[in-house]
Amino acid sequence: MARPLIEAVTDASLPEFAEFLHQHLQSSRSAEQWAQGLRVQWCADQPNYGFVVRNEGKIVGGIGAYYADRVIDGKPERFCNITSWCVLDAFRQQSMRLAMSVVSQPGWHFTDFSPTKVVGSTLKFFKFKELDEHVAVILNLPSVGFGVQVLSGAADIESSLQGEALRIYRDHARFPWLRHVLLKKGSQCCHIIYKRRSFKGLPAADVLYLSDRQLFSKHFAQLGAHFLWRGMVSTHVERRFLDVVPGLHKLRSGFNPKVYLSPSLGDAQIDYLYSETMALDL
Repeated sequence: MARPLIEAVTDASLPEFAEFLHQHLQSSRSAEQWAQGLRVQWCADQPNYGFVVRNEGKIVGGIGAYYADRVIDGKPERFCNITSWCVLDAFRQQSMRLAMSVVSQPGWHFTDFSPTKVVGSTLKFFKFKELDEHVAVILNLPSVGFGVQVLSGAADIESSLQGEALRIYRDHARFPWLRHVLLKKGSQCCHIIYKRRSFKGLPAADVLYLSDRQLFSKHFAQLGAHFLWRGMVSTHVERRFLDVVPGLHKLRSGFNPKVYLSPSLGDAQIDYLYSETMALDL
């Protein structure tokens, strides 16, 4: 039997890969939805949409990939976010070859934000590092603040942001499952991206991104009141995003740690922008 082939996912083969993911990874998401979700482009010269394993012409496994040109601390950086890793049981031995095909691409910082324990162990072989997986659950309480605005209208947010911050907002405003709010004090702004979720049967705000950790912590009372007014009882934010966890809170742990591989960036510079966390309604 010939050795299975590894090939890059292109525009031509993306629908076939999407159908594979629909059948073998998450059937509740249609093939068209998979293709649309993976087709998001944030990179000027995107090399592929990931890689697949073919055996006798049929896809038997694959890894999706999101590529993005970013600016981190004023410097241009390039990211590759691994997503939707799925290999049929009979071809599990090809998983390492798939991973190697992705991480051997030069010039990228690599992330995986939804690894299973098996995937996480595999990526550790390639020197991926774990991120702190603790999540702070903060109680939202009524509050009255002076001098701090909480803006949620698109026009208000657009008029308050500029440059790279505005580009980030516009790049992520297209996804209907993401919600945006701005904490604004004078000329200072903290852009927050969150999803409305359920925690212990009660609505909650799950923060996926915040642009200013000091402003967030200092004026969280006003943000928490904003969320409470909209029916969300608690706010969930990863501890690594904060210097100080505000308000009445409890730390949760026991999650599968997210992982990343970078020759120059540290934990504090890794976020969920331009990744599957934003582009797919997970």
